[in-house]
Amino acid sequence: MYSYEYLETKLAAKGISKTDLTHELGISSRTIAKIGKGEKLSRIVLQKIADYLSCEPEDLCRVISDNPILQRLREEKETKLSGGLYHELQVRMAYNSNHMEGSTLSEEQTRLIFETNTIDAGDGIPVDDILETVHHFRAIDYIIDHAEEELTEDGIKELHYLLKHDTKDASLSWFAVGDYKQRANVVGGHETARPIDVPARMKELLASYNAKSDISIQDIITFHSDFEHIHPFQDGNGRVGRLIALKECFRWNIVPFIIEDAKKSFYYRGLSEWENERGYLTDTCLDGQDTFRRLLDMFDMETDS
Repeated sequence: MYSYEYLETKLAAKGISKTDLTHELGISSRTIAKIGKGEKLSRIVLQKIADYLSCEPEDLCRVISDNPILQRLREEKETKLSGGLYHELQVRMAYNSNHMEGSTLSEEQTRLIFETNTIDAGDGIPVDDILETVHHFRAIDYIIDHAEEELTEDGIKELHYLLKHDTKDASLSWFAVGDYKQRANVVGGHETARPIDVPARMKELLASYNAKSDISIQDIITFHSDFEHIHPFQDGNGRVGRLIALKECFRWNIVPFIIEDAKKSFYYRGLSEWENERGYLTDTCLDGQDTFRRLLDMFDMETDS
């Protein structure tokens, strides 16, 4: 749904009604009806109105989400609110997800980077740990902006690019930042999909997932496990996979889950034992939902999902 509050304000300041606008610009009454219903206008129409009102098209409307968590995050992101839900999600998700993959940064250092764009790192902090923390912040921003769009290969590859660009890995010609792996890899002693098989496996996974009309938390957990077992990228699969799960929870109005670093052994066991016992990973992710609910409680947010 779209809000045209700014458009209404500009029209009032100019002393004209929406009906007057149809005569001034030669646009249809159907377009005006779309504004009243909060429906999306074409880029051409938005540009025409923006030119008339001397503003930018992006100023005229904004997306209003039916998901109260996502809407709250978008508002706080837009206003750069400090100390809110957006702030805490960025810090806690970046710290836990990166630390599970070997980052040496503490939660306090992660928080300092987010809040001040500086760090008192001391000696021995790898540059990539700092870069990938900043990149994780940008990846969550991307998810907040695109949460309600269908999950696609291009969107998944963009998350990988956001996380891994400018790192040491990106200097390797074969690493393929933002694209599927070129070399076979093994995770926890288990084979993953061969590079030649990855494109077909990913297309099949996405087609099956996107064919569902009503996604549940179990569907998202299943997709997450299937994604991790394909392991489509050379590195960064865990972080990308958890970001995808975050996005899809937002998309389907489901309370997301944060896997805490302290629970990583249960999480990895759940992925490893998925084919034999799905309860391990499911229980760990549901525990991560409880972690997110406690975060919502801090900001007096209630949810039924």
